[in-house]
Amino acid sequence: MTAATGATVDWQPSAAWSALRLRAGLLRETRTWFAELGVLEVETPCLAAAGVTDVHLQSLEVRTADGERLGYLQTSPEYAMKRLLAAGAPDIYQLGHVFRGAERGRRHNLEFTMVEWYRRGIDEHALMDEVEALLRRLLTPHRPLAATQRLHYHQAVDGALGLASMDADAAALCGALQRAGIDVPDSLHSERDALLDLAISLLVAPGFPADRITFVHDFPASQAALARVAGPVAARFEAYVGELELANGFHELVDPEEQTRRFAADAAERVRRGLPPLEPDVRFLAALRAGLPPCSGVALGFDRVVMLALGADHIDATLAFPYERA
Repeated sequence: MTAATGATVDWQPSAAWSALRLRAGLLRETRTWFAELGVLEVETPCLAAAGVTDVHLQSLEVRTADGERLGYLQTSPEYAMKRLLAAGAPDIYQLGHVFRGAERGRRHNLEFTMVEWYRRGIDEHALMDEVEALLRRLLTPHRPLAATQRLHYHQAVDGALGLASMDADAAALCGALQRAGIDVPDSLHSERDALLDLAISLLVAPGFPADRITFVHDFPASQAALARVAGPVAARFEAYVGELELANGFHELVDPEEQTRRFAADAAERVRRGLPPLEPDVRFLAALRAGLPPCSGVALGFDRVVMLALGADHIDATLAFPYERA
């Protein structure tokens, strides 16, 4: 009971002790795997001066009691880790907490654990090999995994939609989704990339085998984020086990002028959507101008890996104190 109200408060952890022990073991195993690879563990700030301009992510702003803005809780350690690489760091990884607003549900908590790593001198296909190796190391003792499948983005999406997704306009994509029984919100009818995301999440991923890792690679250039682009495709991949998305990886963009253009495009899109403006991370851009070495990087949702190892269907089963109990 609370002293102020006398109300009963549920103060206990949401996860069972067996789940928390399993989680701790997977954390140890992850660090052991990186140590065997010779990848250096680093720490970067959770609180940084700049947020992310990506319209799909919501940075949480931190202010003092009198309203002074201190910065933003980071959605990913990416910018800071790339600054380390530009300063001469070797291959690096980080295992820590990140924060994303407006993300709460069966597979989302506002605060969650991310494993992010960067490997110098390799492309996204070699990085997929590493993601597979880590997932097999962590999951095989808890659930068998069959042979991994790798699908080109259009290979994954075209069959589900019954059209050539890389060439289709928004109207064609919307019609294909509706014919497949998907209720498309009116606000998305003209949003080509949002329609493609809807296709992946509601039509494609649910068909991925539950007993294996699936990689989807060579995304449309319009969905490059921070990846390199070659013609119509971006050097980007996502990793799934069954329909559960686990990781998002890139052959990293190292061109500061192209990155500046993408930040400007983000700013224009934020205005169009009525989202609050966010300034680009000037320290990150300065690091790119100093010279980010050729590298590939990936972010892996650790809590979701724990979900798979537990056989849990809700992220709260992996966390001692999810958002509502924090």
